[in-house]
Amino acid sequence: MGGFASDNNAGIHPNIMKAIAEANSGHCIGYGDDTYTESALQKMKEVFGPQSEIFFVLTGTAANVLGIRAFLKPYQSVLCASSSHLNVDECGAPENIAGCKLMEIPSENGKLCAESLKPFLEVVGNEHHAQPAAVSITQSTELGTVYTVEEIAALSAFAHNHNMILHMDGARISNAAAHLGIRFRDITFEAGVDLLSFGGTKNGMMIGEAVIIFNQGWAENFKYIRKQGMQLLSKMRFISAQFAAFFNGDLWLKNAKHANYMAKLLSDGIRDIPECRITQKVEANAVFVKLPPHSIDELRKRYFFYTWDAGNHIIRLMTSFDTTENDVTGLLRTLKESIENAG
Repeated sequence: MGGFASDNNAGIHPNIMKAIAEANSGHCIGYGDDTYTESALQKMKEVFGPQSEIFFVLTGTAANVLGIRAFLKPYQSVLCASSSHLNVDECGAPENIAGCKLMEIPSENGKLCAESLKPFLEVVGNEHHAQPAAVSITQSTELGTVYTVEEIAALSAFAHNHNMILHMDGARISNAAAHLGIRFRDITFEAGVDLLSFGGTKNGMMIGEAVIIFNQGWAENFKYIRKQGMQLLSKMRFISAQFAAFFNGDLWLKNAKHANYMAKLLSDGIRDIPECRITQKVEANAVFVKLPPHSIDELRKRYFFYTWDAGNHIIRLMTSFDTTENDVTGLLRTLKESIENAG
């Protein structure tokens, strides 16, 4: 079956596999005291700025939850979009591991804005309520939309003016940066982000994410939090080698641009089918489309994808660094046939 369900389902970029194989030579000191890790961290400091403190972990869930744990006390809360991965897909890990409360905010396009956050500040100082201490945004969002630099800066200013931090879940930040045509630094540290969960798995890496803390005062104790959170990998070089390859020659950008372009081709083709309707802006590598209800089961016989909103017959189609134009044209052809056959 063809796959448009998730960029998690894609394979590993050959350059990443090569880097892992090259690191598999001889013995290296464990837990990150090796030349591969030193090289990767130096490269990432060049990308994100010398003030950044970077810690490799295994999963995006760990990056999100342990990062937040470093900043928040158990009686505090995180303001996040109701559709956010943090809220929907972490199996309660923020509450269980970080000990904080998530305050979900409805958003039609997956984005937050200052106006949507203001009502949650009414409880500040009230001992009966969890105290808001962080704003968490996703870049790109779960709905495939992308925050601009100005939007991030506005949220950062709002958060800081109300004694909160700004956390960014950057599982697909490469796709967002590719869409905007700017540097990672522009939409993170320089826009006022305090804490970043940086993802590579969805963009060609095998395993490994990074917690990046831009306020060095908060980074001092994170190495203990990472260890206690069971995320300090002994053979760290195999994570570090991937990150080095990921940034070498801007591989991250090439992969993300390709995935985004495949999503554009897919959405352009879907718009030519009168029975279908794109429901969100296509800015990264996600396409949300409302289909005739009778065609979804037909399409599912040939392609694997997720239903996003069953009640409104909306499915999500994701493209990846290894999606081909033939994959896209094949899905479009099958989609047209499924509508005709089911009709």
